[in-house]
Amino acid sequence: MQRYFTITQLTQEFDITTRTLRFYEAQGLVTPQRRGRQRLYTPGDRTRIKLILRGKRLGFSLNEIKEMIEMYGTSPGEAGQLRLLLEKIAARREELLEKQRDIELTLLELDEVETGARTRMSELVSRTRVGIE
Repeated sequence: MQRYFTITQLTQEFDITTRTLRFYEAQGLVTPQRRGRQRLYTPGDRTRIKLILRGKRLGFSLNEIKEMIEMYGTSPGEAGQLRLLLEKIAARREELLEKQRDIELTLLELDEVETGARTRMSELVSRTRVGIE
């Protein structure tokens, strides 16, 4: 297993910018070692980056992600981390289901408005053809 990763290796692997990685460092999410001006990331930092990006894809905030990651190394440890993760997943799922319901209602309303507009357009075209207007 590789002992250290450079910022270039990680930005290429995860398709993120160096600015993003430095931001995660400033937020205390990763703590690379320094060799002069070079940042060297451990396999643990690499795993944290992977977890951060997964958390962001799932819609969690950086604060939520940080809370979950930091819980791993402290009491109540992994069990507490998993309980928190399950709570966050349930909350996120409910939020997404609510958005899904809102989108479905909006789509139904758009269908109704579109049907009305097409009906009215047909009426106008029919009147023009028979010379009523």
